[in-house]
Amino acid sequence: MSNAKVFGGIGAILSLIGGAIPGIGFVMPIVGLVLLFVAVKYISEETRDDSIFRNYLFYFVCILIAIIAAAAIVFVTIGGLSFFTLISEEDFSGEEPSLGFLGALIGGIFIALVIAWVLLIIGTMYLRRSYNHIADHTKVDLFRTTGTVYFIGAITLVILIGALILLIAKILEIIAFFSLPDTLPKVAESETPPPVAEAA
Repeated sequence: MSNAKVFGGIGAILSLIGGAIPGIGFVMPIVGLVLLFVAVKYISEETRDDSIFRNYLFYFVCILIAIIAAAAIVFVTIGGLSFFTLISEEDFSGEEPSLGFLGALIGGIFIALVIAWVLLIIGTMYLRRSYNHIADHTKVDLFRTTGTVYFIGAITLVILIGALILLIAKILEIIAFFSLPDTLPKVAESETPPPVAEAA
């Protein structure tokens, strides 16, 4: 479990502040996500609970697709605005071509944002399930809280307050991983009931 603690804790930190590192800021959050993936894999193997890794895998895939969608939004926005500026400088007899392009650009960005948001909600739903199982096996109940806060943050992201809630969830995640025990708690064995005396 010590490997899971180290990989998970460092991964959670990188996914939180890695974006602020100059030059490699875009890569570090992805590295953090991969380290978290490895940490959860360790926990799944130690606890022999495949549902931990399976649920996290669904979350991992959803988040990767959401990241790709977000990156595509940035790329399309920059390229689209550059093209819009270029054609706006040309001498067109009417404004319909440029306005039509701008409308299509805004519509495409909106659809991509909705897709990324829905994927985030679905992903955090699976993350919550995974963290609930981790809490059951490790007795670190902060994982259960972290999963719930992540899910609430994803849902409320559309009203912006979700960004603050997701930040809180990320901080809780860091603490949860560094709170992991080095060895799994022993499951208390149920006491064997005394034999019932037979009537003579």
